[in-house]
Amino acid sequence: MGLKCIKIALSDLYQTQTHHHPHYTTRLVLHTTDSNSDVVAAAAAAADLIKNVQVQAIIGPETSSEANFVVELGEQAQVPIISYSASSPTLSRSSYFFRATENQVSQVKAISALVEAFGWKQVVPIYSNDEYGEGLIPILTDALLEVNARVPYRSVIPLSPTVDQIAEELHKLMNMETRVFIVHTNDMSFGANIFTKAEEIGMFKEGYVWIMTNTMTNLIGTMAPSVVYSMNGVLGIKTYVPESKGVTDFRKRWKIEFKNEDLNVFGLWAYDAAKALAMAVEDVFGNHHNGTLGFHNKNKNASSTDLDSFGVSLSGSQLREALLSIRFEGLAGKFSLANGQLQSSTYQIINVVNGSGENGIGFWNHKHGLLRNLTLLNTTTASTTYNTFKDNLDPIMWPGGSKLNIPKGWDIPKNKTKLKVGVPLRNGFKEFVNVSYYNLNSDKSNVTGFCIEIFKAVMEILPYKIDYEFIPFVNSSRGTYDDLVYQVYLGNFDAVVGDITIRANRSLYVDFTLPYTESGVQMIVPVKDQRSKNAWVFLKPLTLDLWVASASFFVFIGFVVWALEHRINEDFRGPPLHQIGTSFWFSFSTMVFAHRERVISNMARFVIIIWVFVVLILTQSYTASLTSFLTVQQLQPTVTSVTQLLQNKDNVGYLEASFVYGILKKLGFHESQLKVYKSKKELDEAFSKHTTSSSRDQGIAAAFDEIPYMKLFLREYCSKYTMVGPTIKTDGFGFVFPRGSPLIPDVSKAILNITEGDTLKKIEKKWFESQTNNCPDPYSVQALSSKPSSLGLESFWGLFLIAGVSSLAALAIHGAMFVYSQRHVILSSTQPHHDDVVSWSSIWKRIRLMFRIFDQKDLSSHTFKKRPHQESEPSSFTIRGSPSSIVQLGVEDTLDQDATANANSHPSPSTNSNHT
Repeated sequence: MGLKCIKIALSDLYQTQTHHHPHYTTRLVLHTTDSNSDVVAAAAAAADLIKNVQVQAIIGPETSSEANFVVELGEQAQVPIISYSASSPTLSRSSYFFRATENQVSQVKAISALVEAFGWKQVVPIYSNDEYGEGLIPILTDALLEVNARVPYRSVIPLSPTVDQIAEELHKLMNMETRVFIVHTNDMSFGANIFTKAEEIGMFKEGYVWIMTNTMTNLIGTMAPSVVYSMNGVLGIKTYVPESKGVTDFRKRWKIEFKNEDLNVFGLWAYDAAKALAMAVEDVFGNHHNGTLGFHNKNKNASSTDLDSFGVSLSGSQLREALLSIRFEGLAGKFSLANGQLQSSTYQIINVVNGSGENGIGFWNHKHGLLRNLTLLNTTTASTTYNTFKDNLDPIMWPGGSKLNIPKGWDIPKNKTKLKVGVPLRNGFKEFVNVSYYNLNSDKSNVTGFCIEIFKAVMEILPYKIDYEFIPFVNSSRGTYDDLVYQVYLGNFDAVVGDITIRANRSLYVDFTLPYTESGVQMIVPVKDQRSKNAWVFLKPLTLDLWVASASFFVFIGFVVWALEHRINEDFRGPPLHQIGTSFWFSFSTMVFAHRERVISNMARFVIIIWVFVVLILTQSYTASLTSFLTVQQLQPTVTSVTQLLQNKDNVGYLEASFVYGILKKLGFHESQLKVYKSKKELDEAFSKHTTSSSRDQGIAAAFDEIPYMKLFLREYCSKYTMVGPTIKTDGFGFVFPRGSPLIPDVSKAILNITEGDTLKKIEKKWFESQTNNCPDPYSVQALSSKPSSLGLESFWGLFLIAGVSSLAALAIHGAMFVYSQRHVILSSTQPHHDDVVSWSSIWKRIRLMFRIFDQKDLSSHTFKKRPHQESEPSSFTIRGSPSSIVQLGVEDTLDQDATANANSHPSPSTNSNHT
């Protein structure tokens, strides 16, 4: 096929040039040699063509194995080697080698995109043990790792295998979990035998995935119909050839001329390669060019098989440069050898369907990823985002004939009927895992517990059914959980379920799912009651500054109310001591809202309203704080830190077979201080021994363990113990699986669904809340165990600010009104004969007079107008008339003689005849 396409290409080119481009003066003369797919024969043929025939270029060889030898010869003789079918990435990188076909590396991204789209996590490549087969696998493995898929096994088939060898290898694959296989070979008989035998032994049932690389997919038309029929459901990566008029016309010509022969992309590449070489030769050797035919011989006396006798092409370097610059639209697409090989950007993904051969289901493009069609790539609305969504592909007919059930990519091997799940066998904390035997002489056992319920719930919501059985690990009672986990690594268990903590050292040889419990290690200690040991606890709710501020404001508010009320309110009058007592009594009685005195003035009422609000907040806050002090102090822990335990050299406890033992050793505890317990009852007894002098050395002052255990213990003994100290960070409980197990992603997703919903709460309620005995949540107990803080002034200064400002404002307004009403007392001190200079002695006398007046009743108030015939008190003043008349009253101890004389010598303007 390749040779025929080369001849047609040269015929088309020169015939076209003869009629339309007469300037073409060169012609390619073909010297063909058949190597019969033999590497040695290919090398010998190439050596003969270069040395004896002195060819200027070689088109071929067909296989990558042959090309490796021929490329070296071409490099030595500077003869360009052009191959349209050798695509191995391991071919020598010679400057004289041109790959007029796709490099196999370009398809690995398309394969990994397909694997990522369907979420397959394990893939097994099946390939031939030759250069072509082995050249792609390392690059393919790296590409799969980038999409979180790994290669647990490489199936290498020897060259020219027998049917029995193929069957033996396929049976080995059936006994593995992986169900995704990639077949990579350029030997069509090899590929046909793989698929035929796989279908025969049952590897084309539902759940299997088969993918072919592009060489097999491109040549699928050469396979026998019976072989293609057995490949129902196979996916293939195929080189995409854009449809054009030239390709359509060429296919029609081919069918007419070669009715029974198949045409594929390799023939199109051969056509384009021959055309490119002819164009390059014309550029070098045509008219007006300086190309020189011939070779420069190194050793003319050497034999015909001596490689040292190879000459060097006189125009090889010019021909190489010409090939690098050739550009045209070929039958297989854009032709360019800019970097020595064709550049591929698009692959078609096909699905082999019974009765109709291959069926295109989509495309892969290096810029856009998976695409249903390519029509949008040339539009302005084309997305520039690379994606691997399986919805971008048409429906796929999978092996087994189903289009709906997408294979999950793995399955339990047929030699394993059930998943063997190991569970720990222990004495204490059976709420997590409890193994009870129906018959001690048989393997039948009943496994229950919180962890078991979680695992069963996870298995139920998986998108597929998993059969499993619980197998108790008897040695776990004497060993550690590390021993149990290691059984998965050894292959004795397929998984481990129980109260298994996710640890870094364990993850070195197994994989964990996401945790389904709280994480961390906590310390638990006994509590002591200090409620009756402090007689002054009633003072602790408030800090000293708040006590002082409160007392000061009580006094201040009493003074303000007295100042606003005593001139108009009989309740605030009387002897001085009585007035002081009444004011304080009124202010402090507002604390319990027991004041009986009336408040008459509106400003006093305003002050009292603000103050009652402040007192209400203070009393309520005090009551709440005092309650907290009286209730919390009965739960004070006996130990508050690890440092205290180390300083006192106290014993501490840890759960049997727990990794906490290693943590305590790292914290600095001596091995003699570490005491083991197996159950909640033993833990309580160990604490009790610490309080007894005779067995103190056997007891413990604190215990360390993971939070789920500690919470369970506190639900039963909440009145005696509490959790304290910082949490030592660890992960929670998780399920254990072998490294790379395909179950882990699905199980982890199911755990998230359970923990985010109501299922986890229901399971916790079933296994833990029945143990509460009316105990509060351990975390709330731990919070209460810390000493509450006293209320300070910083929490109430806003209230005091409001009360102070309102009281001062009322006092200022009241004072201003009083001064204004008695302004004639102040104005009476004017002395015009002394340049209006006021006598300081006179001012002080008038201020004293103002204070005396302020201390008297305000008879103009409505409270006194109700009794018009009431006589004034003997010591009260009746102030009437002008300011001068006040001076002339001669009140005792009020104005001195100078002031009286001055007043008499300067009569009031009201008595002056000039101001009548």
